[in-house]
Amino acid sequence: MWPDLTRRLEGELVVLEPLDARHERDLLEASGDPEIWRWMPSPITGPAELTAWLELGIAETRAGREGAFATVDRATGKAIGSTRYLALRQEHRGLEIGWTWLGRAWWRTGANVEAKLLMLEHAFEHLDCMRVEFKTDARNERSRAALAALPARFEGTFRHHMVVPYGGGIRDSAYYSVISTEWPDVRAHLAERLARATPPGGFT
Repeated sequence: MWPDLTRRLEGELVVLEPLDARHERDLLEASGDPEIWRWMPSPITGPAELTAWLELGIAETRAGREGAFATVDRATGKAIGSTRYLALRQEHRGLEIGWTWLGRAWWRTGANVEAKLLMLEHAFEHLDCMRVEFKTDARNERSRAALAALPARFEGTFRHHMVVPYGGGIRDSAYYSVISTEWPDVRAHLAERLARATPPGGFT
């Protein structure tokens, strides 16, 4: 297991906490908009799917195969989404950030920008990563724009990479990455974006 993988990460807008059963009610409330799941390989469409997703995320984290977080709104203490570390390759100092979603009300509020900043900071500065990667459906223009804005470098497309329950059932995955030599510039850019996105006093 990768030591300290899912420690609590605190920002000004959000806190990333290890995913736990206590987050279930809040996450069910946050997950209701179908647009959240448009490009997800395993969409959550109700309480049963959310429970199964939650239990699997907790189990994979405990087994050391993933590192799942609840994204918590700092002002209210409510869980508003989730994200995780995947594809852990500690021997090669690399991992993936993925399975990221937020309740629709928190889109374009700075919450996702700060969550990415916290996860990348933890990966590069505490876990000693030299590579962090991301993947998304090649047709998901919103996700691809967000990754390019980090900025993460586009590395290419894995054709016919996954079987999915939407859009014809076959997904091409677009891959992006940030490496350790790029991290200082990415960190500064994310901090600048976050400062522009956050109104005085934060969001209420």
